Amino acid sequence: MTQSSDLRNLQDALAEAARKVDAHLTLVLSDRRQGLEVARPKLLMEGMRHAVLAGGKRLRPFLLIETAALLDASRDGALQAAAALELLHCYSLVHDDLPAMDDDDLRRGQPTLHKLHDDAFAILAGDGMLTLAFDMLADKRASSSARIRIALVKILAQSAGIGGMVGGQFFDLAAEGRYRGKMQRPSNASDIARIQAMKTGALIEAACRMGAVIGGAGRSEAQALVSYAKALGRAFQIKDDLLDVEGSAESLGKAAGKDAAAGKATFVSLHGIEGAREMLGTISAEGEAALAPFGQKAALLRQLLAYNRSRKS
Repeated sequence: MTQSSDLRNLQDALAEAARKVDAHLTLVLSDRRQGLEVARPKLLMEGMRHAVLAGGKRLRPFLLIETAALLDASRDGALQAAAALELLHCYSLVHDDLPAMDDDDLRRGQPTLHKLHDDAFAILAGDGMLTLAFDMLADKRASSSARIRIALVKILAQSAGIGGMVGGQFFDLAAEGRYRGKMQRPSNASDIARIQAMKTGALIEAACRMGAVIGGAGRSEAQALVSYAKALGRAFQIKDDLLDVEGSAESLGKAAGKDAAAGKATFVSLHGIEGAREMLGTISAEGEAALAPFGQKAALLRQLLAYNRSRKS
């Protein structure tokens, strides 16, 4: 099978996972929820749907579902957890787009939530997504096992919190020089790798870890999947850094060149375009090697590394 046909298979699988996750999130974000006496604020729910259902690759839920399936767990059984993970990811984007953070007017080709309404609206919508994600993981639809549900909540809380995504976002802001005299700006590859592993890699790793828990992975299987996820997370961020330099607003669905304009530390700013491309190839190969114990069953996860290298947004 050729690489192009492999990528078509992957794109079909990504599209199918996105369709199922979007259908589930549409139900979750309805104006009323079964079992609740009080209706949700309609305008707030409309805004949350705008932010969550505006498209996107749905990479993280795909990773969770595919990792669980790799271990012979039901894809449908992983859907609730995958939708919760995507909801939390979307909250982070809403807050990241705020003027106090990255100050973006576009997300996925549409106006960001604070541009449609105001900052307070976007903050509350993001808060709603964040808390609803944990509500979903605590529900029996995530798993009939309380032990597994607790493990899922803990993984996501740690990955999204101060030792993960939130901490990484803080270091990213500090890298712009916002806290001069209080924090040293990152100056080497190790500093940048730490920021990106927390900001971007943490939720990608969470997807594989959560899928491993749902699938009942053994220790060696879980370690292999975490190694793969770490490599994919780094590769994904390097590609994002390259796209910020080489991409267009039309293809990205958001402004391009913002990292350089803000003086952010990136793999491209430190190593240059060619150096970053070389790193992308090396790290992608490391991710492929981590999947060796799973053989052909991990074909789609392996193809995801090739897809990342060629994506345009």
